[in-house]
Amino acid sequence: MPSHSPQVSGADRAPLMFDVIIAGCGPTGAMLAAELRLHGVRVLLLEKETEPVSFVRIVGLHIRSIELIAMRGLLDRVLENGRRRPAAGFFAAIPKPAPTSLDSRHAYLLGIPQPVVVDLLESHAIELGAQVRRGGAVAGFEQDDEGVTVVLADGERLRARYLVGCDGGRSTVRKLLSVGFPGEPSRTETLMGELEVGVPQEEIAAKVAEIRETHQRFWLRPFGEGVYSVVVPAAGVSDRAEPPTLEDFRQQLRAVAGTDFGVHSPRWLSRFGDATRLAERYRVGRVLLAGDAAHIHPPTGGQGLNLGIQDAFNLGWKLAAQIRGWAPESLLDTYQAERHPVAEDVLDNTRAQMELHSTEPGPRAVRRLLTELMDFDEVNRYLIEKITAIGIRYDFGAGPDLLGRRLPDIDVKHGHLYDLLRRGRGLLLDRTERLTAGGWSDRVDHLADPAAALDVPCVLLRPDGHVAWIGDDQQDLDDHLARWFGKPAH
Repeated sequence: MPSHSPQVSGADRAPLMFDVIIAGCGPTGAMLAAELRLHGVRVLLLEKETEPVSFVRIVGLHIRSIELIAMRGLLDRVLENGRRRPAAGFFAAIPKPAPTSLDSRHAYLLGIPQPVVVDLLESHAIELGAQVRRGGAVAGFEQDDEGVTVVLADGERLRARYLVGCDGGRSTVRKLLSVGFPGEPSRTETLMGELEVGVPQEEIAAKVAEIRETHQRFWLRPFGEGVYSVVVPAAGVSDRAEPPTLEDFRQQLRAVAGTDFGVHSPRWLSRFGDATRLAERYRVGRVLLAGDAAHIHPPTGGQGLNLGIQDAFNLGWKLAAQIRGWAPESLLDTYQAERHPVAEDVLDNTRAQMELHSTEPGPRAVRRLLTELMDFDEVNRYLIEKITAIGIRYDFGAGPDLLGRRLPDIDVKHGHLYDLLRRGRGLLLDRTERLTAGGWSDRVDHLADPAAALDVPCVLLRPDGHVAWIGDDQQDLDDHLARWFGKPAH
């Protein structure tokens, strides 16, 4: 297998210290660590920064991410720190109401500070037994048939069975792995920050409404106590590694709106471009990629953080199964097979949304047409389900439409479905009361419930809540248990 500088000789290989080393302790890395710890996997989270980020950026958790958090019993903690908003107006910021009867117990957007999300997920991982080391930057690695030797910037060497790069869009792991990252560079740039303002809210609202008739990449949204989220197009594309200044915001606000609204006292300032790139491979041997290390795109629709959390949820149980020794031969390969197309779709819908933000006559005409079409509930629902990831259907072969989709948090006896998934195991939900998980009962729980709110006899759920089988035949069930959960225990 390939080595990645600095070189590591066979004599330098230390004993396996961990099962998995994760580079990057953001939302993706922390969620992945927690998922692995549910299965007793020895995990080390490496974070190159010595301190958590100091700025408070508000992000949105979409429906599917909220569902996943509910599956692991974290929802109450998250809701305490967030603000619910309607699941509406996501696609290209076209102002339409939420579709009627979205099929979820959590049909809302949750606005929450990103540092709070990271802290909650990191604390959850630590509670489950993950180790976290700050100031640990990956400088190189070598993989062999037994594991990966990771070299830190200070020269220390660590050994693990697997390495996962969750280290962001400028991923060191991806670059050292020489995985292609094709796509488009930034063509436009936008300033984003949270600042206090010096003019009345009514004046701001009127001006914003006027400007957004032609500039969709512009807003000032109040958070309370005089603090606003400010987004304004930048003059050109510059080095995103250099943060913008307060004066940059003032100049661009004056250029676009004719006033700087008296902005002052910034909480944080940043810039983002519309670069859109997707890793060619999510796995090379014992090294994998997840989150922004695997895909970057503009933040329109608020999908980036959510996409990374969902990557981690998909990968966690599969990598754990590989390490615990019960994974079917191709199980780990399904991570890329399932998540790469999802990322492709997100990249495409953000490309489309950015076009709809254009001030050119053609895109503006398309935006007006789409605005009319979204008056049809079916169109509005399709786009919201796409953005919030509840419309995802993995390709598990021919079968009913429910196959490959996530199962909502339906009512079951003694409570709700997601309460039964907290341990990260599979679940056989059996309305016939005739079936059994048999030799897979060490990996798959069984609930016999004839009154469960299902319109099919039985379903087999993977640990990520997706439907892996539908039916009522024990032999057919056993075949699918083997497909997803390996050989039965003796």
